[in-house]
Amino acid sequence: MTNHWRDIKNADLILINGANPAEAHPVGFQWFVAAKNDPKRGPGAGGGAKIIHADPRFTRTSAVADIYARIRTGTDVAYFGGLINYVLQNNLFHDEYVRNYTNASTASRTDSSLDTMRRTASTTSPAGATRPMTPPPQRRTPTPPVCRPTARSMPSRSAT
Repeated sequence: MTNHWRDIKNADLILINGANPAEAHPVGFQWFVAAKNDPKRGPGAGGGAKIIHADPRFTRTSAVADIYARIRTGTDVAYFGGLINYVLQNNLFHDEYVRNYTNASTASRTDSSLDTMRRTASTTSPAGATRPMTPPPQRRTPTPPVCRPTARSMPSRSAT
């Protein structure tokens, strides 16, 4: 997290990914609840902040959330790639802030402009891959021999 817990009370939308702050950080979670219960917060400035919880498990955080998005285990990269792709294609980011205060303009491989990032987002898969997804080549590893104890390798149990 890059901001202080107290800043969360000023949010209109809270997206929680793969975490359970209601149980892991119960003292800090009060700020999530404060934002949710504040009638001046939320989309359209009313009704309280909306909480979206994306996690494979239904937890106490999910119970408080307005939307519980259950994602399959191991699909985090595709999920975040889809979010980034959607934001870039629909121009849902603060362009001036991204250009001046982040390293996003240098994230592109060939060009250092956000326009290239937008073009790349429009031609990639939802997972953000720039080439077709192919399974890795199968490696042929020799199967180790089965080791069974023999009479010689067994310690003797002689009566003394």
